[in-house]
Amino acid sequence: MDDTRLVKLREELEKARKKREDWEAKVKDLERKYNEAEKVFVYGIFQTANLTPEQLAELIRSKGTVLPQFPGGYATEKDENETYEKEDPEE
Repeated sequence: MDDTRLVKLREELEKARKKREDWEAKVKDLERKYNEAEKVFVYGIFQTANLTPEQLAELIRSKGTVLPQFPGGYATEKDENETYEKEDPEE
């Protein structure tokens, strides 16, 4: 194999790797923007419907969607000085 061909292939490989890095960064940025916009959209629906977190959870349950179960249920309004402690399953 000719040395110039090897140099050209190495350069092409480096360009392709750079493009891949650029595209991966772009995909990551777009995923972040999409997730943020999706959260804002869902929050808007939640506010427009004027539902409490419990009412929203019940609505989702009634549609057959499974919600994750958290110790202590779903958080509602929280006092500024109130803290939540993680439950130890081994106790």
